[in-house]
Amino acid sequence: MMTLKTKIFALSLLALAGLAGCSSESKSGPAKVETVRGVAMTTLAPSTVPDTFESVGTVHAAEMAQVSSQMMGNVLAVNVREGDRVRRGQVLVVIDDAQPRAGLERAQAAVSGADHEAAAAEAEYTLADATMKRYESLFAKKSVSPQEMDEVKARFQGANARREMARSGQAQAKAALAQAQTQMDYTRVRAAFDGVVTERRVDPGALAAPGMPLLTVEGSGSFRLEANVDESDLRYVRMGQQVPVLINAVRDTPMEGKVVEIVPAADPGSRSFVVKVQLPANPAIRSGLFGRARFSRGERQSLLVPKQAVVTRGQLQGVYVVGQGGIASLQYVTVGRESGDQLEVLSGLSQGEKLVTSPGNLELAGKRIEVR
Repeated sequence: MMTLKTKIFALSLLALAGLAGCSSESKSGPAKVETVRGVAMTTLAPSTVPDTFESVGTVHAAEMAQVSSQMMGNVLAVNVREGDRVRRGQVLVVIDDAQPRAGLERAQAAVSGADHEAAAAEAEYTLADATMKRYESLFAKKSVSPQEMDEVKARFQGANARREMARSGQAQAKAALAQAQTQMDYTRVRAAFDGVVTERRVDPGALAAPGMPLLTVEGSGSFRLEANVDESDLRYVRMGQQVPVLINAVRDTPMEGKVVEIVPAADPGSRSFVVKVQLPANPAIRSGLFGRARFSRGERQSLLVPKQAVVTRGQLQGVYVVGQGGIASLQYVTVGRESGDQLEVLSGLSQGEKLVTSPGNLELAGKRIEVR
């Protein structure tokens, strides 16, 4: 069994051993930093870049019509479906023409009767006119009395009045016939221009009414992007201006558009104006596609970094910045638009900082960088 003095001596030895260990650790010094050689670096400096803004919008056909009926009646036939191409004047919808046809036949009969009345009145007038001329000659020779002359003149005036009345009735009958023919034409709903049917809203058996949309027809081959431009940027938009338009559903590169209309009234809710940009002919363009038009404000100063300098960590992007003593650190940044083979840095970097140009798959954080 250990005595008290023995225990005190043992504890003293353990304390000395701990102090000796601490002393040896303090003499070992800091860990050695790994050095990476042959790495290219660049120093950030402001660059002049185009100052642009994008306006989003929707593609619409330059010509679009909601085809409606101008009369009430049952739909007998619909000759087209969505996707069908139509020609101007083509019959799209047929409406029951029983009543308009009856009205047309009545009008034709009325015109025939008016023509006969007009012919009879004209014959009567011709006879009265000839009689009037003979009596005038006889009256000048005092071969007839004034009474007889007045009677002939009265018959002539009556024949002339009946002729004018018959002519008026004939004109009214022809106007009624034209109206009946127009009503008959309304039973055939026709295409107003060449295009494609994009919507069909009616089927045979339905009751058509004036103003009720039956079909939607869009002109083929001519489309516009209707983009919304903020009121503060409207001053940068001009009629006839050429602007790049990107429609991702059609292709990945911008196409050249032309500003053809600026709606003069702003939307009171969004305080934006609708700008219509004419698109080039492309069979892949369809109404309803999403698009973006890019307008220029001029130029501005910005920081650009090479694309290969940006590394991705999950959903974040960063660059290796070389700081004091040549030690690299990963600094996360926010990048914007591309400019050739460079990216615009919106935040995370400052002018004059040095960064690794092309780190590739190397992990450089905490390592000393030696320039190539």
